[in-house]
Amino acid sequence: MLKKVAIIMGSDSDFPVVKDAAIELKKLGIQYEVHVMSAHRTPDEAAEFSKNAVKNGFGVIIAAAGMAAHLAGVLAAHTIIPVIGIPIKSSTFDGLDALLSTVMMPKGIPVAAVAVNGAGNAAILAAQMLALSDELLAQKLVEMKENMRASVEEKDKKLQEELKNI
Repeated sequence: MLKKVAIIMGSDSDFPVVKDAAIELKKLGIQYEVHVMSAHRTPDEAAEFSKNAVKNGFGVIIAAAGMAAHLAGVLAAHTIIPVIGIPIKSSTFDGLDALLSTVMMPKGIPVAAVAVNGAGNAAILAAQMLALSDELLAQKLVEMKENMRASVEEKDKKLQEELKNI
């Protein structure tokens, strides 16, 4: 049975960005849950969720947070499953603060990170992790890559036709 993905946001204001991860997971047929938990305002709840993630059927946690962005690290500190951080862009430092907070983890508490506001890639990375033990999901990812390749080739073909008319 395919494990679920948890998507944890530090604030409900992160949902417009995080929604892209849910869309990608749904397209791939991966079950997921989305919750709001804060590393600073609800640290006990975040730690408890993470401690029980394996028992509750999760295979990967995606954590989205802006500014100080400690959520991914707090979750990673309490679990052995992979945690992927999505740094959320804020108006103060354009997401650089969140990016640095997400990637600068101490040894023993790794957090994978995607680009600022890179929720779609976080979902695909989570799917790739789960696909290591799920052939059907692996095939869906192969098909996704093939569709991307075909799309680029089609765009190039159209461009070449347009160039002939210049």
